[in-house]
Amino acid sequence: MVIYNTLSRKKEVFKPITEGKVGLYVCGPTVYSDSHLGHARPNITFDLLFRYLMHLGYKVRYVRNITDVGHLENETEESGEDKIAKKAQLEQLEPMEIVQRYMNTFHRNMDQLNVLPPSIEPRATGHIIEQQKMIDVLLKKGFAYEVNGSVYFDVEKYDKKYNYGKLSGHNLDEIRLNTRVLEGQHGKKNPFDFALWKKASPEHIMQWPSEWSDGFPGWHLECSVMSTKYLGEEFDIHGGGMDLTFPHHECEIAQSVAATGKDSVRYWMHNNMITIQGQKMARSLGNFITLDELFSGKHPILEKPYSPMTVRFFILQAHYRSTIDFSNEALQSSEKGLERLMAGVESLGDTPVSEKSTIDVRGLKESCFAALDDDLNSPVAIARLFDGVRMINLVKAGKETITAGDLEELKSFFNTMVFQILGLEKESGADNAHDELLEKIIDMVLRLRLEAKERKDWTTADKIRRELNDSGIEINDTKKGFDWKIKRPGD
Repeated sequence: MVIYNTLSRKKEVFKPITEGKVGLYVCGPTVYSDSHLGHARPNITFDLLFRYLMHLGYKVRYVRNITDVGHLENETEESGEDKIAKKAQLEQLEPMEIVQRYMNTFHRNMDQLNVLPPSIEPRATGHIIEQQKMIDVLLKKGFAYEVNGSVYFDVEKYDKKYNYGKLSGHNLDEIRLNTRVLEGQHGKKNPFDFALWKKASPEHIMQWPSEWSDGFPGWHLECSVMSTKYLGEEFDIHGGGMDLTFPHHECEIAQSVAATGKDSVRYWMHNNMITIQGQKMARSLGNFITLDELFSGKHPILEKPYSPMTVRFFILQAHYRSTIDFSNEALQSSEKGLERLMAGVESLGDTPVSEKSTIDVRGLKESCFAALDDDLNSPVAIARLFDGVRMINLVKAGKETITAGDLEELKSFFNTMVFQILGLEKESGADNAHDELLEKIIDMVLRLRLEAKERKDWTTADKIRRELNDSGIEINDTKKGFDWKIKRPGD
């Protein structure tokens, strides 16, 4: 198996540090709002990697963190409020209420996408002491310094001994030219030094005691601490979105190397972005579609609902290092492709057998696994699966033949590749029809409520709203009429 290593900018043969075992760390979500389509991509990408490594026989410890403190609105410049604290203030809730709500939604969405849970899912707030201990080490080694209760990493000092920028390709002179000097950061030695610990202002609602100040850890620090705590000072693979390469992953490398004297990560893997009209999909840009909106069809640019398996197949049809541009047409094409693949799998059950085979089942299997061995090339593997479907159709048309033994081997292979490795699931047409019928009924009832409101029949309108709410339907009145969604546990 070869993996493209962002650090070396080339494909490398994968060889784990410990034979038969793999340590995998992936940057998880910052839980302050609903998960969107952009979040689905890294989680499906590294779910595929997790599944394939286990198929190859490795014992995998997969660590995916939850960021529940320290991620500021403008992380590059380390300015603005903590994203979770800001949401908590807006909704007048405790920060951990915000965390729990959106963590529940994230987990539900991942279950819908058939993303396996990680081996360990640590939270930043559960590792404050460990983060403070790493800061102590960095201070004692001279790679960090304190200014008015905040602690910063000394990038220039680190660069003199090691090489800051080796992952992203940035050099310090370039970073110096492109880094603005911001107000309130005059105590830093250099504007590109990043916070390990930030002193909290009195009104900041997320803060912990430390020997430097009551404050909170830097976003970059949590991943260095949690990855090495659970996977050791050196581990195999670190994954995440390409947008995290700089500064987040670059800072992770600097902290870990400065603290331990070792390169913690052997292989860095980064998935590319999902775009809309060529622009990255992101909460900060306001151009995102939540996964719940995708699955329900309730977003202005969606022509219809798309099932979780359609979304998963849509993502797997592109190589993880290529961009995917969202469109209704692309999702509908994926929907049809998935239906054809699943119909092919289903048709294996009544395929006629002969005394000899004219199709090459072994060659099909080898080509599929060769594609995944080549840096997780899922689109090529899927193309080979469609070759297999065509083989089945030719057998049924009497143009090719297959023995009973080869047919059983083909069934076993499709089961392994489609369900266990690619993580696709059969979707019930009856369930989909039931969901569509339910949506039509709810829309009809809400139109009756709208008509009652127009007649100023407030008693009927309020009764409809109350009874739908009691049934678990959350209604939002809008300028155009109404919107609704089914309330889920944890919402």
